[in-house]
Amino acid sequence: MIWTGVIWLCLGWLGADRSPAGEFPADESHATNYSTNIAPFLQTHCVVCHSGDDFEGEVSFDRFEDTANIQENYEFWEKVLRLVVEHQMPPADQTQPTTDEIASLAAAIEVEFSSFDCSSAEHPGRVIIRRLNKSEYNNTIRDLLGLDLNLADNFPSDDVAHGFDNMGEVLTIPPILFEKYLEAAATIAEKALADEQAKKRVLPREAANDDEQVAVARENIRQFATRAFRRPISDDEADRLFSIMRSAFERGAPKDEIFQTVVTAILIHPSFLFRVERDPEPDDADGIRALDGYELATRLSYFLWSSMPDERLFELAASGELANKDVLAAEAKRMLADPKSQALVDNFAGQWLQLRDVSSLMPDPVRFPEFDDSLRRSMRRETEKFFEQIVREDRSVLEFLNADYTYVNERLARHYGIDSIQGDSFQKVSLPAGRRGVLTHSSILMLTSNPTRTSPVKRGKWILENILAEPPPPPPADVPELEEGGEVLGSLREQMEEHRANESCAVCHRKMDALGFGMENFDAVGAYRQRDGAFDIDASGELPGGVAFDGAEELMQILVQEKSEQFCKCLAAKLLTYALGRGLTSYDRCTVQSALAALENDGYRFSSLVTAIVTSDPFTMRERKRDQ
Repeated sequence: MIWTGVIWLCLGWLGADRSPAGEFPADESHATNYSTNIAPFLQTHCVVCHSGDDFEGEVSFDRFEDTANIQENYEFWEKVLRLVVEHQMPPADQTQPTTDEIASLAAAIEVEFSSFDCSSAEHPGRVIIRRLNKSEYNNTIRDLLGLDLNLADNFPSDDVAHGFDNMGEVLTIPPILFEKYLEAAATIAEKALADEQAKKRVLPREAANDDEQVAVARENIRQFATRAFRRPISDDEADRLFSIMRSAFERGAPKDEIFQTVVTAILIHPSFLFRVERDPEPDDADGIRALDGYELATRLSYFLWSSMPDERLFELAASGELANKDVLAAEAKRMLADPKSQALVDNFAGQWLQLRDVSSLMPDPVRFPEFDDSLRRSMRRETEKFFEQIVREDRSVLEFLNADYTYVNERLARHYGIDSIQGDSFQKVSLPAGRRGVLTHSSILMLTSNPTRTSPVKRGKWILENILAEPPPPPPADVPELEEGGEVLGSLREQMEEHRANESCAVCHRKMDALGFGMENFDAVGAYRQRDGAFDIDASGELPGGVAFDGAEELMQILVQEKSEQFCKCLAAKLLTYALGRGLTSYDRCTVQSALAALENDGYRFSSLVTAIVTSDPFTMRERKRDQ
């Protein structure tokens, strides 16, 4: 069981192994497991701080009297176990549990994990109606009409939830946005009908004589609206569109103006601006329905292309073949190989790895005089190109951690100390010693630094959040930042040792800072260094359980050897969130678990993760809204 492996991986970092002393007795009654083996530990070490009205760290055990309620609180208990086995809790100034006590707790919580039943009840979840975000709007207009206008660039910024800007819960329409939609629709309609090649996408058929004009016009608009709405339009919708045309005709409007009017109407219709899915009928079993072909085609295309389905997807939707999971998986692989999957790089990787923020970073020009916009663009493009090739070549996702190669142009190669690269085009090169994977890309290193210096805290926190899915709690409000500039005493490491002298800070900083210090051979703009001012760089560290390393390359080896499952789980959860357009629930862990198994069985190839997601119940089904 993959999730079991994660738990015992944590125990391994403590120096314990899966010995009989740490295993749960085989004859122990599961019904009494919580009260017998978990509650006493909590009572001794936890509830004094994590109960009542003033519980700490947003963790309270008050609601768990007789059971862990694992079906609804799986993630909570994962967090509890991780904090205990990594000695982050209890705080060092409190009585510490013994290794045997921790091993027994881990075994008991594992019994609770094993009781999570993915088959007990189907809960594929539901995605609320959501509008096209800015990127999706631009791409859809491009593929619908062949116009690369990027009018959505002038729309208000999309809100973000769960790390992404395609989440239905925050994609609202403020009044200013509706005004922008009206302006954009009118502009698009005018330009489409003024261009002969775009115009054919709206009016592909021509009437042979006057008698056919009305029928042909109706059929053209029906076909265009079907593509724009990403499903066949109803007779009622067709009648309404035809009435708009008739009204314009009766006013004596010119032919092109009549079609501009109806195209504008289609482009401000909710079925164009929103991705709409039909809710289950009252008599659907368990309040769940399988998505139809058009809904699947739309989910698939906006996941991988951030745009509307192409003709092949429409054909498979119409025939019903897309409901076949083998067909769905094959289409996903086809789409990953298509140039339009660049949208996955721009919109998923751009937000998961926070590459969109690179353009706004401003390193101190006095300390880093050689940094310029050309280098900034090259940094971002390196990581985008790397992700793109993982997708195109269907490589192992573990290469995000340990790849010994990257893609550079002349400007970035010079920054990395790599010779013999000329020109602006990006070429594949072997990384110099010390650099491995995306965590040593300059884009990531600069993202996780301050303008004047590196920040081991930011770098460690970034790894925990984006690579290991272990976001640390927010710092106490009264803890000051390290001062920027000015006269400082001692190396950065020495300053931080003093900074975290408070045990309440050290609980989180031990692991976070160790990860960050492993990257200290790289300065705030990602250049390799061996000294920081007057001080030699010390890039050594020790992770929970006494796992020691010296430098980024050894740290990457540890992450691959010891934390690969945790990284894959993090990546799977983030990609599933992006694909669904909603936050994940406890029941979604079953899909994440299946995706992890698919990755392991197929050499960790990227396509394995994608196909596991697009054939999963949460992606292919829709659940009725349930009473809270």
